[in-house]
Amino acid sequence: MAEHNEFGKKGEEKATEFLRKEGYTILERNWRFGKDEIDIIAQDKNELVIVEVKTRATEFFGYPEDFITKAKMQRLVRTAAEYIDMKNIEMECRYDFISIVINKKKKEIRHIKDAFYPF
Repeated sequence: MAEHNEFGKKGEEKATEFLRKEGYTILERNWRFGKDEIDIIAQDKNELVIVEVKTRATEFFGYPEDFITKAKMQRLVRTAAEYIDMKNIEMECRYDFISIVINKKKKEIRHIKDAFYPF
């Protein structure tokens, strides 16, 4: 596996740990439908939470969440709809980002709730 993929997986592990500590129930990790993937699917009380995780070594060029494109958001919404349909889920759904910066001097996790609304 490429080094950047390993770094991303490390970020997803940190995000999962963070959400569990915050009281979320992790339902799925790396859930795939076709070519699309949702990093984390969790439940927060009575809400389904679709989480996109972005991990970077520095915020020099911007925070990790700045690199989540509109096209990626559209894919998340489409993939989440498939998950909801397949699992017959009847609860509110929200879309969160977890932005992680990890390097030798810093470990920062930012949880952005309701990062966007489906369009």
